Amino acid sequence: MTDPIADLLARINNGILSRKQSVSVPASKLKLRIAQILRDEGFLAAVEEAEGESGRSKLLLTIRWDGQNRPAISGMRRASRPGQRRYVPKTTIPRIRGGLGTAILTTSRGVMTDRDARKAGVGGEVICEIW
Repeated sequence: MTDPIADLLARINNGILSRKQSVSVPASKLKLRIAQILRDEGFLAAVEEAEGESGRSKLLLTIRWDGQNRPAISGMRRASRPGQRRYVPKTTIPRIRGGLGTAILTTSRGVMTDRDARKAGVGGEVICEIW
């Protein structure tokens, strides 16, 4: 697999389109941190790390739905890809949907949201955008 982050986003999107309550993805430290950020921002209901088949760990992501059976995630986009990385300085960190969405960045201080990166005064690679 050449782009595991795009695979994570595709699995979440496919789970939403097929009206699943939860999706399972192979675990890594970066995927776990992205899922925790999505949970903290209110896009996912829960994130659990479980032991999968053949001893590999998996992440169980519970999708958050509102009272009218609409998902909390209305769209997502992979911003930086393996073939074309997208780096931004601290002055040009993007605002997603006028601040209603979230950009996830990997910085020298770890993986964080666009608001946290602006507050910390650091730029980095824009991993994805969620709204």
